Formats: sequence, structure tokens, C-alpha cells
Amino acid sequence: MGILTSYRLRWQRKELRLRALVKSRELRGVHDRTGQISRDAILLFCAFRNEDQRLPYFLQYYRDLGVDHFLMVDNNSDDGGQDYLASQPDVSLWHTSKSYGASRFGVDWLTYLQGKYAHDHWALTVDVDEFFVYPFCDTRPIRALADWLDASEMRSFGAMLLDMYPKGPVSAQQYIKGDDPFKIACWFDAGNYTITRNAYLRNLWIQGGPRARMFFADKPKQAPALNKIPFVKWQRPYVYVSSTHMMLPRGLNFVYDRQGGEKTSGVLLHAKFLNTFIDRASEEAARAEHYAGGREYRSYENRQAEDPDFWCEWSEQYLNWRQLEVLGLMSKGNWA
Repeated sequence: MGILTSYRLRWQRKELRLRALVKSRELRGVHDRTGQISRDAILLFCAFRNEDQRLPYFLQYYRDLGVDHFLMVDNNSDDGGQDYLASQPDVSLWHTSKSYGASRFGVDWLTYLQGKYAHDHWALTVDVDEFFVYPFCDTRPIRALADWLDASEMRSFGAMLLDMYPKGPVSAQQYIKGDDPFKIACWFDAGNYTITRNAYLRNLWIQGGPRARMFFADKPKQAPALNKIPFVKWQRPYVYVSSTHMMLPRGLNFVYDRQGGEKTSGVLLHAKFLNTFIDRASEEAARAEHYAGGREYRSYENRQAEDPDFWCEWSEQYLNWRQLEVLGLMSKGNWA
């Protein structure tokens, strides 16, 4: 890495940390239980808005996985989700009514909290509709993964975002609060993915899947990115550059094997496409608070009258992490 590039990256990281400090003024503490965080606690960070239906299963899923404490930012919800989280004994909650887009889509708020509370902790950063799957997750808690990563001197862990969907129109089956969403949205695309490498930050860029074929077939380069780095042994200087797609220092982006083998990786099962999807797409398209002024949501809205049916003859029904490894969507690498 050249001296000039190194200098630019260092300054970019400092600017993002400073930006997060400024944006921290937008946060108001609702219930701070961070005093409960133990020295080796595994933490989860999440920003959300109007996700009351999803929150009970989300918390239960990650509690079962072994997450010790949740640090949540409510972006002006009006559906009761804030009150629900405030009552949970392992949740610390902040509220803000400020712009999601102007906070780098919530990343600035979370960067501040990560710098303050996650130093030297393994930290999982996900959305409320993202569910972390890693090798042996059916038999080993997330603490086992963290311990193995520590022993292997790895600071970050990559995962591909895998869009899940029902068979038939997304509105056909009603999601009930607290239920497992993958009882409904249990199908996924096994192929149809492209991978490129970002030469500057050296992360992988993955696109494809059902959103690419349904909404971006004529503009595939605008399809959402599916590469994520959700699990990190956090240090104060760390920052996410774009959502959880890439990080600084850029060595954290090496979540793939540069020697041609397979590095251990996981998947984030994405439960976006439930019966609430159509109304949510219209709302977020109007708010224009997401990436590129809500371009992705406008693409959804333009086809909402069709009540999209993502299922096709090549769809696969989800079974477990071993199935995803066989399909090449994740890898246990050398973790035995």
C-alpha cells in the first residue's frame, strides 16, 4: 500500500469517527443498562424503525445464539417497539428523531456506540431482518465462534446476505408477531451471484439473488450489495465505511482467502420479504432515507402492484447451514 493511499485511508477513518462523535448528539438515552456488560460479553448493535412485529423473534434468536447484550437505536418508531425494548433486561436503548440517511443510514449512531461500549468485545452488527448463520451454529454458541476466531488471530468474520422469500406472492401468508419468519420465507436463490473485488478497500462485492433478477434485471450493477462483515472483534479506531459492507482499517475486509482456498464464513438470512413488504416499500420510497435516496425502494414500489412472487423453478428450500456450505454460499474453512 502506497504512502499516499495509507494517508488517505487513515484520514478517512478519523473523519468517520469524528462524524460519529458529532452525530452522537442526536441520540437520547431511553434505558441504559450498559453497566451490566461483562468483560467478555458478546454485543449486538442495531438501528431500527417500526419493527415491533419482528423484535420478539429477533431478540430470542440472538439470545439463543449467545448474544449477551443488545445496544439498539430507535429511529422515531411509532408502533410500540420502543416500549417493548425498554422493558427487556438485556437491552440498552437510545432514541433519535433525526434523519436516517444523514447518519449514513444509522452507521454514524452505531459507530459512536461501538467506540464507547464495544472496545475489545466481539460485536455483531445487523438489521432486525438479518439472522446470522455460521458453521456449527446448530450445536455451538456464538461464543465458540468468537473463541476460535481469537485463537486463529482473526479480527473479523464475513457473511453473505441471503434473501429469503415465500413460495407464492409475498402477501399470501400472514406473519404473526413472534413467529419464526423462515417458516414462511423459507426459499432462496442458490445461484445467480456475481463477485468482484474492490481494489481500493480490498473487500469483495457480491450482487445477485432474487432482488437482482426481479427488480434490477436491466440494471444489475445497481442491485443491492450482499457482502457483509457483521462480526468483528471491535477496537475504538474501527469504522464501517458503507453499511456493514466494508471497513477501515481495510485489513478487516480480508474475510476471504487470498491464497485461493476457502476462509471460514457465514450467511445472514434476510427475512425482508414477508407480507409487510409492499407497504414498507411504499413508505421507505416516500421517506427517501435509504441509499441513493431510496432508489432500491422505488424499484420495489414501481412493481408493487404485482405483489411479487420471487419463487422460480431454481429456488431452493432452506434446510440448515450445511446445505448452504454444499452450495458454496458459506464455508467452515479449517474450523473443525
